[in-house]
Amino acid sequence: MIAIQDVWRTYPMGPNRVDALGGVTFSVAARDFVAICGPSGSGKSTLMNILGCLDRPTAGRYALEGIEVETLDDDALADLRNRRIGFVFQTFNLLPRMSALRNVELPMIYSGLSREDRRRRALDAMAAVGLTGRTEHRPSELSGGEQQRVAIARALVNRPAIILADEPTGNLDSKAGEEILGIFRDLVAGGTTIVMVTHNPRIAEQARRVIQLEDGRITSDVWKTPSGPVRAPGGPESASGHPGD
Repeated sequence: MIAIQDVWRTYPMGPNRVDALGGVTFSVAARDFVAICGPSGSGKSTLMNILGCLDRPTAGRYALEGIEVETLDDDALADLRNRRIGFVFQTFNLLPRMSALRNVELPMIYSGLSREDRRRRALDAMAAVGLTGRTEHRPSELSGGEQQRVAIARALVNRPAIILADEPTGNLDSKAGEEILGIFRDLVAGGTTIVMVTHNPRIAEQARRVIQLEDGRITSDVWKTPSGPVRAPGGPESASGHPGD
C-alpha cells in the first residue's frame, strides 16, 4: 500500500538546513492499522503531509499503491489525494452552517456523481459510524465525538485506499476517544488501511503497529502479534549522512 524509502525533508534556515525527516524507511500493507508516535518536533506532521501528498520529500522515494508519487505533477497529485486518501483531523474541519450530511457529501461534489448517488453514499457512510439519526444536525448541535464521527464519514465517502488520521482523539474525552478508536478498528477489519499520528503512547498502543519517531528518524517499529510484540526485521534503518553529502 505504502512504500517509503530513505525519505528526507529538509528546510533551509538562513545559511543552514534543518532535517525534519532524516532518511525514513518503512512500508505499510493493505488493511494495516499503524500509529506514528513521537513528541513535538519529531517529524510526525511532516511525514503525514508527505503521506497525504500535501508536501513532497526533498529526497527519497514514496510509492502509494505502486504509484511513484514524486513523479506526479500538482494536478495529478491532487487527483490521487482526492481519490485514494481520506483525511481525519484533530479539529474536525467541518463547515458550521452545513448539516452533518452536507459536510459528508462535500468531497463528492466534483466527483461526477449525481445528487442522489452522493446522498446515498453519504447516508451509508454516516450509518457506518453510527450517526443515522444525526444527519440534519449542524456541527454546533453535535458533541465532539459526534463531530469526529462526521469527519470520519466524510473521509470514507470517496472509498479511499487509506485514511490518514492526525491526532484524531486529541480534542475528545477518553470515552469519545475510545469510541473513535473502536470505529477505526472496525474499519480496518472491513478492509480499510489507517495510518494515525499521535503524540500519546496510550493512543498509539491501540494500533496494530507503532512506529516511533524522534528527531526525524525512526527509533522503533513494533508489530503486535498473538505471541507478543515483534520488532521490524533489521530494526530502524539509520541514514549515514544527508543526501548529497
